[in-house]
Amino acid sequence: MLLTGAAAEDSAATSPDGYPRSYARIIAAARQEGSLSIYSATDASEAAPLIRAFEATYPGVRVEYADQNSTELYSRFIAEVAAGQGTADLVWSSAMDLQVKLIHDGYAQAYASPEKPNLPDWAVWKNEGYGITAEPLVIAYNKRLMPPEDVPRTRGDLERLLRAKKAFYRGKTASYDPERSGVGFLFISQDVQVNQDTWNLVEALAGTQPRLYTSTGAMLERLVSGEHLLVYNMIGSYALQRQKRDPSVGIVFPEDFTLTLSRIAFIPTEARHPNAAKLFLDFLLSKRGQTLLAQRDMSPVRTDLGDTGVPTPPAGQVRAISVGPQLLANLDPLTRLRFLKEWKRIVRGR
Repeated sequence: MLLTGAAAEDSAATSPDGYPRSYARIIAAARQEGSLSIYSATDASEAAPLIRAFEATYPGVRVEYADQNSTELYSRFIAEVAAGQGTADLVWSSAMDLQVKLIHDGYAQAYASPEKPNLPDWAVWKNEGYGITAEPLVIAYNKRLMPPEDVPRTRGDLERLLRAKKAFYRGKTASYDPERSGVGFLFISQDVQVNQDTWNLVEALAGTQPRLYTSTGAMLERLVSGEHLLVYNMIGSYALQRQKRDPSVGIVFPEDFTLTLSRIAFIPTEARHPNAAKLFLDFLLSKRGQTLLAQRDMSPVRTDLGDTGVPTPPAGQVRAISVGPQLLANLDPLTRLRFLKEWKRIVRGR
């Protein structure tokens, strides 16, 4: 019997292994939609292999990918929703607290991914926010120029080093700017939440007149060039990628605790191509998608992939930042204001 129209299309939309047969309808609907708009804080160059593989898996669904600073992404999304002119179909960002705020404020639609049973509990919130990776934050340093005996293993080591050799490291340290970078605020506020002594480290760092960035790429380039000797709280995947082609990059997983971030993805309630967004979210969480992320040193959130070859800290020192409402606490306007006031007092002397 010949199949025509929607029936033929449905027959070609084969569900992935282990998915319900009804998933074929999502595939068929995504092909009808034809495109997918993604707003992301992950560099386009890092996501390119993943996007190529997705488009090859689901021909007929074209990806439009816009990467931007996490704070810019948040502001753009809010402005577009307010204007009522449509926005992205999938929002994917490492600014976990800002993502959770958007979900909490009702901007995300629920979707029970077939991959959910393969994820740790901390990586899913309300079937709306999904943690895609489990990436450590590291201390990156220039192995070519930094004295080997100076390399810190803990935050306490780093604090003592910067106090003892303040003149040597003046202008040679760097980190994210929590005033201008969403991930920067997340990382340092989470540090303080785990250990209040982090303020002592901030004080020691301030004594070296650090350079503060919103871009991981720019920070990494200046580390490699020798303009900086040390970067605190760098997203590990970027440093690991660069280390593969530049042995001057050194990496430390802080032994006192290593924060682990997850790039959260959600499908907006006003997504114009929600079925295509579901396909991409599931692809991100699938074994194949997670393996492709691991090839870019973005540690997978799944724990059933075996050895992916991505260096990771010992499990005992990992402090995963959970996807959930606890991330909203530091975004309370008064709490955030107090935190940044203390930061500015220490770092900027005002």
